[in-house]
Amino acid sequence: MSIVLMDTSVFCNVLDVPGFNQDKAAVIADLEANIRHGDTLLLPMAAVLETGNHIAQVADGRLRRQTSERFCQKVSEAIDGSAPWTLTRFWEPEQLRIWLGEFPDRAMAGVGMGDLSIIKEWDAMCQLHRGRRVRIWSLDDDLQGFDRRGLLG
Repeated sequence: MSIVLMDTSVFCNVLDVPGFNQDKAAVIADLEANIRHGDTLLLPMAAVLETGNHIAQVADGRLRRQTSERFCQKVSEAIDGSAPWTLTRFWEPEQLRIWLGEFPDRAMAGVGMGDLSIIKEWDAMCQLHRGRRVRIWSLDDDLQGFDRRGLLG
C-alpha cells in the first residue's frame, strides 16, 4: 500500500478536462488499480488550484461549465470524505515562507511553485511514513522521478 500524491496532469485526466485529457483511459485504469491495491491517494492543493485554472481556460463555454461542475463535485467529495482521494492541507504561512526561500533556485531549474509545493508534500509524506512507498503520480517528466520505496527499520 503506497501513498500516492496526484499531480495536476493526473487530476485533469480524471476529470476529463478538455485539452488536458489525452491520457484519460490510462489514468482511469491506473486510478482503479491504485484503489484496488489500497493505496492512499492524496490530492495536493496545488493540483486543485492548477486544475481549476486549466478548466477556466477551456474555450467552449458549455464544456467549461460541465467540467467546472464536475470539478466542484469531485473536490467536494474529497472534502466530505466520499472520494477515493483526500485533500492535503493548505499551506501554512511559515511553511510557504520556507518554500519561497528555495523558489528562485527551483525556478531557474524550471520548477514552478505548484510543483515545488507538491515536492514538499512528497518530502513530508516520506518523513511521516518511512515504512511505506511514497510517490508523485504525474504524467510530467519533472515529477515522475519522485518515488521513494519504504524503508524498514
